[in-house]
Amino acid sequence: MSTPRKSPKRPATRTPSAPVGGPEAPPSGHPARRADDAIWSRVTRELADDLAVDALARDRAGKPPFDEVARLQEAGLPALLTAPGPNRRGADWAAACAVVREISAADSSVGELLAHHYALSWSSRFFAPAQEPAAGRHGTGRLGTTPPAPAAGPALDVRTAEEHWLLAGGVEPPRNEAGPGLTLTPADSCGGWILEGSRAFSSAVTVADRLVVGARPGGTGDLLVVLVDPAGPGVFTSAAPDRVGQRLAGAGTVTFDRVAVPPEDVLGALPHDEHDVAPFTTLAPLALRLLLVQVGLGIAEGALAEARDISRAGQAGPAPGGHPAGRRGGRPDADGPLPFGAGDDPYLLLAYGELATAAHAAAAVVERATDALAHGLLAGASLGVEERADIAVLVAAAETVTGRAAVHITTRVLELVDGTAGADTHVGGPGFDRFWRNARALTAPTRAAHRLRDIGDHYLNGTHARLTLPV
Repeated sequence: MSTPRKSPKRPATRTPSAPVGGPEAPPSGHPARRADDAIWSRVTRELADDLAVDALARDRAGKPPFDEVARLQEAGLPALLTAPGPNRRGADWAAACAVVREISAADSSVGELLAHHYALSWSSRFFAPAQEPAAGRHGTGRLGTTPPAPAAGPALDVRTAEEHWLLAGGVEPPRNEAGPGLTLTPADSCGGWILEGSRAFSSAVTVADRLVVGARPGGTGDLLVVLVDPAGPGVFTSAAPDRVGQRLAGAGTVTFDRVAVPPEDVLGALPHDEHDVAPFTTLAPLALRLLLVQVGLGIAEGALAEARDISRAGQAGPAPGGHPAGRRGGRPDADGPLPFGAGDDPYLLLAYGELATAAHAAAAVVERATDALAHGLLAGASLGVEERADIAVLVAAAETVTGRAAVHITTRVLELVDGTAGADTHVGGPGFDRFWRNARALTAPTRAAHRLRDIGDHYLNGTHARLTLPV
């Protein structure tokens, strides 16, 4: 039986090195802006090094990630991503993607919960209406002929930074969700809503300070995006059972039993009719998908880097194909065996060349998609349908290429390193199987064939992928 989550958490603090920014933060490209980005890079690298030290031990323990979240908060990383502009604090979208990628190379579970947090922190910007409420809209904040406007006040990313929140949840209903899912009914007083139902989430629900969820009034119509306190009355959280991979991401199921949602906690809405959806709003799922791609790329790069360290230390085993080390090509020469170290093994060099090339190719595709999405986010309400379609294709390509590369690299790393003496996970070795498990768990929900079909349809016929969620 699920119980309300009331786990203790260490107070959130900032390290002195984490840039806080000011009300007049300089624009991108300004020397002071570049200095801030350099500080964030250093903070991220230090935290990634810290996480890498005990990543295997924490993966084996499989405990809720309270300690990991405390480390993130102490580094100031949950407050890093804020909307670009003259009042921006923290770093921009490209910097946030780089942070997720580097953290994921050390611990992809932590990278995943940070990815979800960053995407959800922009919910009020993605889903808030572009204009004032129409005459037919209820003044109570309930759905009338058009979605309700969120209450006036700072955007969610600003509130998140000020309150040191970690966000979890999800706006998009899962494809396999049975029944009505999450539903909203009008409250009898205060003009708010009553949230009911249950939903499984893949990240951070056991440790989050706030949940961002999408629910439909009466189970139909437009999707409302609301903010919920997981420690409030009627909210029950149960951790997911042992997972194959991403074990420290904090996955679980949340049940909402007549949870009151005041009007000020309605962040926005997603219209049911595709023609009423602004192209900028439809960047929300693309932003999350690209952040998760950064996690996958981090897994691949982290596995490859750790395997390289083992090989450089001379701990790599026989070359692939069963050729014994110490014989050139696995066959004795006329003059007898010619010994060579792991760094001279031609089969090992060939394998690392193949894997490094796969990682470089994936990184190039991801960086192009990241640049395109960053420009789309800067465009805001002026983003056009054609631009959005181009971004969607680049994100789909990054998702497909990186997913395949992550699984391939982590599988080959197991063959190169994990079967050797000293690398057995049961006796305290590097435990490279965790990279493979994490890559499989992260990429399993992705439908690569569907992504490739959408890319081909766009390339051949100029067709746009659908604008409405899910995508």
